[in-house]
Amino acid sequence: MAAAGHAGFPGGALCRQLLLTLAILTAACDACKTVTLHVPSKLDAEKFIGRVNLKECFKSANAIHSSDPDFQILEDGSVYTTNAILLSSEKRTFTISLANTENQEEKTVLVLLERQTKKRHSQEKVLRRSKRRWAPIPCSVPENSLGPFPLFLQQIQSDTAQNYTIYYSIRGPGVDREPLNLFYVERDTGNLFCTRPVDREQYESFELVAFATTPDGYTPELPLPLVIRIEDENDNYPIFTETTYIFAVSENCRIGTTVGQVCATDKDEPDTLHTRLKYSIIEQLPASPVVFSMHPTTGVITTSSSQLDREVFDKYQLKIKVQDMDGQYFGLQTTSACVINIVDVNDNLPTFTRSSYVTSVEENRIDVEILRVTVEDKDLINTANWRANFTILKGNENGNFKIVTDPKTNEGVLCVVKPLNYEEKQQVTLQIGAVNEAPYSGSSRSAMNTATVTVNVQNQDEGPECSPAVQTVRIKENAPVGTQSSGYKAYDPDTRSSSGIRYKKLNDPQGWVTINENSGSVTTFRSLDREAETIRNGMYNVTVLATDKDGRTCTGILGIILEDVNDNGPSIPKRQVIICKPVMSSAEIVAVDPDEPIHGPPFDFSLEQVPNSDIYRMWRLTKINDTAARLSYQNDPQFGQYTVPIRVTDRLGQSLVTQVNVVVCDCVTENDCNLRISPQTGNNRGIMLGKWAILAILLGIALLFCILFTLVCGASGAAKKPKVFPDDLAQQNLIVSNTEAPGDDRVCSTNGFSAHTVGSSAQGICGTMGSGVKGRGQETIEMVKGGHQTLESCRGAGQHHTLESCKGGGQHTLDSCRGGQVEVENCKYAHSEWYSFTQPRLGERVRLCDQDTNHTHAQDYVLTYNYEGRGSTAGSVGCCSERQEEDGLDFLDHLEPKFRTLAETCMKR
Repeated sequence: MAAAGHAGFPGGALCRQLLLTLAILTAACDACKTVTLHVPSKLDAEKFIGRVNLKECFKSANAIHSSDPDFQILEDGSVYTTNAILLSSEKRTFTISLANTENQEEKTVLVLLERQTKKRHSQEKVLRRSKRRWAPIPCSVPENSLGPFPLFLQQIQSDTAQNYTIYYSIRGPGVDREPLNLFYVERDTGNLFCTRPVDREQYESFELVAFATTPDGYTPELPLPLVIRIEDENDNYPIFTETTYIFAVSENCRIGTTVGQVCATDKDEPDTLHTRLKYSIIEQLPASPVVFSMHPTTGVITTSSSQLDREVFDKYQLKIKVQDMDGQYFGLQTTSACVINIVDVNDNLPTFTRSSYVTSVEENRIDVEILRVTVEDKDLINTANWRANFTILKGNENGNFKIVTDPKTNEGVLCVVKPLNYEEKQQVTLQIGAVNEAPYSGSSRSAMNTATVTVNVQNQDEGPECSPAVQTVRIKENAPVGTQSSGYKAYDPDTRSSSGIRYKKLNDPQGWVTINENSGSVTTFRSLDREAETIRNGMYNVTVLATDKDGRTCTGILGIILEDVNDNGPSIPKRQVIICKPVMSSAEIVAVDPDEPIHGPPFDFSLEQVPNSDIYRMWRLTKINDTAARLSYQNDPQFGQYTVPIRVTDRLGQSLVTQVNVVVCDCVTENDCNLRISPQTGNNRGIMLGKWAILAILLGIALLFCILFTLVCGASGAAKKPKVFPDDLAQQNLIVSNTEAPGDDRVCSTNGFSAHTVGSSAQGICGTMGSGVKGRGQETIEMVKGGHQTLESCRGAGQHHTLESCKGGGQHTLDSCRGGQVEVENCKYAHSEWYSFTQPRLGERVRLCDQDTNHTHAQDYVLTYNYEGRGSTAGSVGCCSERQEEDGLDFLDHLEPKFRTLAETCMKR
């Protein structure tokens, strides 16, 4: 009958209703005592109203069901309301069904709800009579009811009907809207009817509004909300979410391992027996042994056995069932399929098909395959659990073999990678093992299977053998030519004899020895020197070629160990030392001996006497340690370079004299002195200038005279307008740079400004010209374009004069048209000589300087000024200072390197 109802026949619902009623009547035969609960007339939803002792009635019950959907029964017997309830009558009853699904035993408990009675005060009675209201009437319609239709539901009654004629009406979605028209109410009586069956899955409830009116349209009551619930019927089968479930689980997993979870849905009313589902496994293939179980409520599939073995069964198929009504026999059920794949793990070791193997190989063969070994593995093919890794466990101490895996066949390939020697070993026994790429997770105690391989070495007729490859002999250095010693020996590996082998020298870097062709002995051809550059660690290597009678060869190295002879005296590697006077008074002298340490330190240092020299008076040696001594000067020598011969003697008396060049310099560090020492200097008492310094000084002097001559001559013929420049404007001119350091070089001039002696370096066209001039005084001429000229005499100090009174020394000032600044210190010549030479010439030039057509001088004509202080950086603004001609000065852009560096220094100042 259930199948017919499911197919849509009208009698199916009636049959299911009859079956449910029959089940309840059958259970009533086994009813427990009635339980009475006192409750108020109005109950809110989800409210606790009492407790029923279910254990007293049925201890083994595992399914609890309430016949009234307005009440919910918990496992401890607590009774709760599911909806808001108004008890219209004094009593209300419902049944609690208790069942054991395992033995199909059932019992029922009848629950009687009685309304609590309270004494009402007179005030409540007055309020009740004065208030007019509708009675809230709960209403429900069974789903898919069989009628008869129209089906009477209830009567709507208004309190005012006792005094007035009332007409009733309802409105709502089930009344006004087509094509429903499910409900209507009789106008005069208020009887509410349902017109046809209702499907709860389409409409769970209807919210209507009831109205009460008088014939004249007066509404004595407020509209009454009326909710009509559709009582659910178990008319929907539970449905699995998938037609076939596919899961995977590893083999050999523990009991209780989760495999997967299945799920089903039911369209009936939730939280009722109609949607309370139970899951179970109906069938397993293969059937034995049973290895899976299913949780009846959650649908989780777990393992019930640890005997899952992929190598036995790699797949299981389950037929599963879901049934509503909490799995009771009258519930609706559906089935589905579940496929469980067993995942492979590495629980099987690779096993050799044979326990021992025998193979052979010729001696001296390399990179050749000699054997293939096969293994078997029950794990999944072409996975890390199946692929094998081979290794050689024993017998390959010399590294002659290697074994690799063929990725296509999973075989082990044994190869020879280092030649074997039949004369040394005729047979080799190897032990090989095999494991998988994946770690082993099985239960076997041994984690590797092994096999034995016997390799027989086959003899070959081979050439001579140079063993060892490097052989040594000892010969003293400086041994007489023709000294003979045992040389290189090669032998036949088969006979272990050296007869019939010829020797030849392949490489002899110095050509010191010869090799005997028959015996291989070595004879010195030249004198041997242990301290030669080609000797490393006292050994001289000669390459020898050995050849047998069949022309087969081998090559070896003959190392000649040269025994040291004390044939070298200690020497001083650092031939030049610098003593910065007065900061330093000595220098450290270090000696070395190329001989062996037995012929070396401690050394003895001494000064070597040279005829007609004062070496012992000027120098002193003090020993510091076994290899060093300190050289100190005496009697305060002058600055310069000195050659000091020093004899160093080793412990056995072998000595050597080294000429040490000592430079006594006025410096702070050695680097400062190196800048002023020419490497070409000898044992001179003074410091000399280089040729480039002299050339630069001469070039600077010539340039200055050319500039002076050009400026003085060109100023007489030029006419200009007066223009005033700021005092601090350099106008791209060379600025005077006073000299503050002592000992600066100067240019010593005669009446014609000609240089007689030039110093060591040129300081630029704005600085000092030279040094090293001997005489009563020194002179410096500095020419500045567009500036002023100063004449200072160094014969006196503290007095300042004009040009006319320069007789006793002092400072003199001369402003000319386009000259520079002239500073003369320590004038060599008398004032009369200088005055007689310069006055006629300069006076004429000054007179003609910047005269107009009427031969009238400019307003800023040359004037004589008193002394205003030394070191003034301001230039003169004279009649010639505006001339911007630079004809003939292009050579200043192409100076020599030394002169250009000095010029750049002046430009920065």
